[in-house]
Amino acid sequence: MNVAREVGLVRQAAGVFVLDERGLLEIFGSDSRRWLNGMVSNDIASLREGPEHSGCPALVLSNKGRILAECHVLGVGESFWIELRRELAAPIAERLGRFVIADDVTIADRSNEIARFGVEGPRAGEAVEAALGRAFSDLAPGACVRWMEGESELVVARFGWSGEDSFQVFVPLAAASDVRSRLERTAPIASARALEVLRIEAGIPRSGAELSEEILPPEARLEASISYTKGCYTGQEIVARLRSRGHVNHLLVGLRFEGDPPERGTPLDAKGKRVGEITSAAVSPHAGAIGLGFVRVGHDEPGTVLDAGARRAVVAALPLVGVAGSET
Repeated sequence: MNVAREVGLVRQAAGVFVLDERGLLEIFGSDSRRWLNGMVSNDIASLREGPEHSGCPALVLSNKGRILAECHVLGVGESFWIELRRELAAPIAERLGRFVIADDVTIADRSNEIARFGVEGPRAGEAVEAALGRAFSDLAPGACVRWMEGESELVVARFGWSGEDSFQVFVPLAAASDVRSRLERTAPIASARALEVLRIEAGIPRSGAELSEEILPPEARLEASISYTKGCYTGQEIVARLRSRGHVNHLLVGLRFEGDPPERGTPLDAKGKRVGEITSAAVSPHAGAIGLGFVRVGHDEPGTVLDAGARRAVVAALPLVGVAGSET
């Protein structure tokens, strides 16, 4: 199956993704709630186990307020799980570990112990329910539920990267083959390349592409990952200052290209002056050659025409493709 067909199937129904590139940290101990709330940007202290409010997106920031990792935090029993890109798991665990001083907190990297599957698309809920024999209609976006199947604990969370309804399935390695087979009977396996196209269509930034230690959260439009009402956390002073100032100098935008999409890192110019850079690009079966990038404020309005090397780039509103494949 080619990528365009995979993307179309996810937008129309559902697809299953084997998420080998995702990692998982577990934080536990009697001080873990208070401690972790001071380490990440969102309100972890208010999370409660169950289908309503047991998870949220968050950021790990430097003391200068810049993005070290984007993640999703889940309250799973007495532990907190930090879901993030696999290559960031070890360095983030090492960095967070420096701040465990006299706290009853343990950080464990579970990336090689728990398998991951994503199910995304407008019929993803039906697919997951048919595969796992449970209903998830009451599972709120961002939240998770857990249960035992024999000796294996399964966790399902409701978030993803396509903009469609999405579920993440966490399962111990010993049970991964069985769960994968059950999921495959309800929706086709789709590739990592297809998920990348879906992510770009949805305008969702990720570490290693849009997000790095050079980027501030408001530049990447990540306000949903920030609590402005909780107490202090690493980078909070800078984030609060940016909010009070009311603007940043650069913003994440969608881009539409004439011809083939340019390479990542291609400069974006206006009248011969560099005003930004392309961070992701792909060919969408719904919208053609598209991408994401950062541009200086003043060049971020939809319809703004920029030069991307020898190609023309037009700034577009996000998402570039809406749910169920509707172009925006």
